[in-house]
Amino acid sequence: SEPTIRSGPIFAPEFHMNRHMMRGALALLLLPAACLCWNVGQVDQSQIGLPYPESLGWLPYGTPPAGFAPGSVLPQPREWTNSSATLALPRSFRFELIGGASCDVMMAGFRRAYDVIFGVGVVDDGGEAEEVKSQGTLKVLYVNMTSECDSGLPPADMDESYLLEIHQDIGMVSSAGVWGALRGLVTFTQLIQRGEDGGVFVNKTVIKDWPRFPVRSFMIDTSRHYLNLNTILKHLDAMEAAKMNVLHWHIVDDHSFPFQSKVYPNLSNKGAFNQYTHVYSREDVAEVVEYARLRGIRVVPEFDSPGHVLSWGKGYPELLSKCLSRDDYGEHIIVANGPLDPTRNYTYQFMENLLGEINEVFPDSSLFLGGDEVPFGCWKSNPLYQDFMTKHGIADYAGLESFYIQRLLGIVAELKRKRTPIVWQEVFDNGVNLDDSVVVDVWKNSPRPWQSEMQQVTSAGHRAILSAPWYLNYISYGEDWRKYYTADPTDFPGTKEQKKLVLGGEACMWGEYVDSTNFLPRAWPRAAAVAERLWSDASVNEPDSAEPRLNEFRCRLVSRGIPAEPIAPGFCANEWPRP
Repeated sequence: SEPTIRSGPIFAPEFHMNRHMMRGALALLLLPAACLCWNVGQVDQSQIGLPYPESLGWLPYGTPPAGFAPGSVLPQPREWTNSSATLALPRSFRFELIGGASCDVMMAGFRRAYDVIFGVGVVDDGGEAEEVKSQGTLKVLYVNMTSECDSGLPPADMDESYLLEIHQDIGMVSSAGVWGALRGLVTFTQLIQRGEDGGVFVNKTVIKDWPRFPVRSFMIDTSRHYLNLNTILKHLDAMEAAKMNVLHWHIVDDHSFPFQSKVYPNLSNKGAFNQYTHVYSREDVAEVVEYARLRGIRVVPEFDSPGHVLSWGKGYPELLSKCLSRDDYGEHIIVANGPLDPTRNYTYQFMENLLGEINEVFPDSSLFLGGDEVPFGCWKSNPLYQDFMTKHGIADYAGLESFYIQRLLGIVAELKRKRTPIVWQEVFDNGVNLDDSVVVDVWKNSPRPWQSEMQQVTSAGHRAILSAPWYLNYISYGEDWRKYYTADPTDFPGTKEQKKLVLGGEACMWGEYVDSTNFLPRAWPRAAAVAERLWSDASVNEPDSAEPRLNEFRCRLVSRGIPAEPIAPGFCANEWPRP
């Protein structure tokens, strides 16, 4: 039988008001129970390609509230032909995959899209559609792929392009493969609107869409504070909604080592905040990787070295360099731990074994090796490292780091599953001899601006990812998402060939002051501003035009139980999950 998912009873989110909204309540209660947003700005619907159909008759006063962008899409599609003609979705609405065999990725995508549209856990009871004033009925959305449905991992070069057509009676998502089909389903769910009676409808639409950059990443830090699995999984849901496709998992650092290694169990036994409650087992990692796979999201782990490794030394102190200093009276030598010891063969054997295990547990084709903020002062304090440098003809401490990184890259090159190494920009800045396969993440804005760094990295022939302007852990009062929205990874002097080496960018959430209690509201919807700049055309760069769509996107997340914070005064119609 053909793989299908049939819809069920219409889901109508509750409408909530607080005591500050009671004035004018009679008018407000008549508004459609959709993901309703208000803010102080006035919206020009023509700017988002969505004429608002006043002629439908179900809006009580004709025009939408300021900042209300029902049926808008974020990230904004590349090509969009929209109509004011609407089609109702009956309870018998279904998704169908045609032109080939099904796969778990596609069927799970159908299920999620259905739940977003009609409500989680609803099943078909054979009833009729709620009455919605429309020009017809959309009975089915077909998905047609020109290649076989892929149940594997999303590759680095995944094709995410799609064509979405919604005509009379039927709709169609056409794509080369499953990853583009998933993006088309997300767009379809965002086009859905809801009438005042809870009925569901969509405008006749044709959208042709594809991403500007292949890497649209979000970095999470689970060392400075532990993030529970539920938070990470909800974050992946939000990433899928924003069409972000890489989870950069900065899993360990100085503060804790929560990854449970079977090869070196004392890394987490001694290095985690709590070896029983604040750890990620292999099964936990597999759950995250699988959850991400079904949403077309890659999981790229980072095990940063040779710096940021103090937690490693709690279980294996012999790994770390010994930093020497004197007490306040100058009478006693104080020994402290520093970066990994680059002079001992033991260090490289340890890294070979650990990376071999990581290679088994994290299946993506890329591996983030770190290399940032190495404390050279530690090596400078101890004659042992100076003697080693003299013996090996190493001129400075950047050269000693380069010695370590070169051997680490050699270990990565010998892994059974071939990996693309990614490093922080200091590795490039310190003159490490890197081949063109190494990707450089540009995260600093000093001593030179990131634009200059991007120019130098790409002129050297390296592919680059930009994160410098998108540190979401830095917060400020007001609409700080606007500064994220105006950044562009190709905004640097360089040739067309250099610009082609820009893989994309990533939003970063460092965890000094972020844990599971505040991660999601701090990340969303601000990360969606980054997501749009990395997906949409470069000309889509006006914050005022983006604001109503970002408001609407935020309310959609809230209606799904993701506590995205507001970006301006106002409210969402469905501000809390239903009990």
